[in-house]
Amino acid sequence: MIWLLNTILLPFLSALLCLILGQRPRLARIASVVGASLTFLNSILLLNATIREGYISFQGGSWDAPIGITLIADVFSASMVCITGVVTLAVAVYSIKDINDPLVKKHFFALFHFLIMGVSGAFITGDLFNLYVWFEVMLLASFVLVTLGGSKDQLEGGVKYLVINIISSVLFLAGLGLQYGKLGTLNMAHIAQKLAVTDDAFFVNSSAMLLLVAFGIKAGLFPFFFWLPASYHTPRVSVSAVFAGLLTKVGVYALIRAYTLFYHSQFHVVQDLLLWLAAATMVTGVLGAASHFDIRKILSFHIISQIGYMVMGLAIGTSLAVTAAIFYILHHIIVKTNLFLISGLIMRKSGSSHLYLIGGLYRMAPWIALIFLIPAFSLGGIPPLSGFWAKLGVIQAGVDSGYYALVITSLLVGIFTLFSMTKIWAEAFWKNHPDADKTHTIEQQPNLPLEPSLVAPCVVLSLMTLAIGLYSEPLFELAELASKQLLSPDLYIQHVLKQSL
Repeated sequence: MIWLLNTILLPFLSALLCLILGQRPRLARIASVVGASLTFLNSILLLNATIREGYISFQGGSWDAPIGITLIADVFSASMVCITGVVTLAVAVYSIKDINDPLVKKHFFALFHFLIMGVSGAFITGDLFNLYVWFEVMLLASFVLVTLGGSKDQLEGGVKYLVINIISSVLFLAGLGLQYGKLGTLNMAHIAQKLAVTDDAFFVNSSAMLLLVAFGIKAGLFPFFFWLPASYHTPRVSVSAVFAGLLTKVGVYALIRAYTLFYHSQFHVVQDLLLWLAAATMVTGVLGAASHFDIRKILSFHIISQIGYMVMGLAIGTSLAVTAAIFYILHHIIVKTNLFLISGLIMRKSGSSHLYLIGGLYRMAPWIALIFLIPAFSLGGIPPLSGFWAKLGVIQAGVDSGYYALVITSLLVGIFTLFSMTKIWAEAFWKNHPDADKTHTIEQQPNLPLEPSLVAPCVVLSLMTLAIGLYSEPLFELAELASKQLLSPDLYIQHVLKQSL
């Protein structure tokens, strides 16, 4: 149980310590890395405990569910917490040099750990209202992080991000209120138990649609994705990386949790719609990426297209499909975080993230080319990297279930993904550097030194991607175990409500 509580307490205490040390940048950086390290170690222990025991729960105030506030971890949520720990540590180390002293004094590290607390809380809550609360914690911290630099682009992106996420919160609150008004409970297990026996089709349909829109906005699902590419390229690289890796996945997690728990017996209500939305998300995201020439905008649009694959696995709904979706989420968090961190290295060496203004990086820094190549080709689904196995699982599930049009769409999207990744490779690394007007550089002067704290997280994440690809069985078995729990919601309900089947 202590590992479950520490999932929230460690980021919270780290945030408080960084807040206290905010005017002493060196100590704040040390506190951030130490806090991130402890968070990561705790996440490993939590995952190991859920693999052994299946479920770990805590009832707030010693009130039994459904009255008390429930915290619960199964293999899926513990896996998400663990991968969050990986990203937290990687970004904390990268931030040592990426975040300058003025931003540290504006409490960047405190906000960063508050954000991680919100993400972690969303993964382990067993109460629908508290999921809303953790979403709001994430929203407040992330909005300040987006606008922390105070530039015009950051403020514009931050306002778009805030407005659309407030709309999401209102819709979530409406769906939550509808659930409570009809069922008289906010405990997720209790909601699932009551929804399984209700015959009120209008209530089921309306609440399912409200949650779909609310969580779809958080996930960047079509047609609610426009806020994402408008805001993710504007803040510091450390902020973009943690956003790209984690925030949309919280929305995907909520979708998977809702439709495998609440609406498990009424999944047909949204299945066809989810299939169409998955296809539309893949296509619009990859076309947006193919049409842009700013590296971080390309990567932002690819977040959207890859969300489509994850939702495709959920929509198909078979054991293989859900397993592949979970594998896809875990792989993608590592790959996408790394690509954004590497984009920061490219910007430091070249002075820009726009492909028209840069070039020759292969000769200037060949090792950056190598560590970029691994996650880029993994995103494109090139074997034997992790992205290949993730796509293969989802596509195989689609073929087995007869969704051939969706499978063809996903294959074409994969080709366009590879095209946009090779576009970055060709323009940034292979072509000669253009005689660009230096007034068009985006953030900094070119050819800045790359300190070990900037390079090490990128190298480690690239090696993790390579390791998952070459030895994918352990992660696939973990995803399969998580899938079995998700598709057997009665076990979750039994554990939380302490009832026998």
